[in-house]
Amino acid sequence: MDLAAAPGAEVRAAAAGVVAFSGLVAGRPVVTVSHPGTGSPPLRTTYLPVTGTVPVGTEVAAGQVIGRLAPDGRHCASHDCLHWGLLRGGRYLDPLALFGAGSARLLPLGRTAETDGSGSGSGGG
Repeated sequence: MDLAAAPGAEVRAAAAGVVAFSGLVAGRPVVTVSHPGTGSPPLRTTYLPVTGTVPVGTEVAAGQVIGRLAPDGRHCASHDCLHWGLLRGGRYLDPLALFGAGSARLLPLGRTAETDGSGSGSGGG
């Protein structure tokens, strides 16, 4: 999920957990928070491009600042944004599921709900 934000904006943990990773992935700053007690394997939220401000292994509360948005024109071409993800193991899930809401759906580039026949109207996620 892409959320519009300005570089330098505080990024907060979506849910309580433990900072599992803070560093570069493919040259981009990423923070990952693991959420123990959410099943096996536990859920993980990912935040990029975010420069972490909390050491790996630190327990964080929901809403606690975990980093700052770094400038990055590669993901959201027309504006800066936070890419927020949710994973269980290697499988991506809808991050709104943490709040019991939404249903994000990804479509291949060049396709819309109208062209695939679903008519749901949303092609982002």
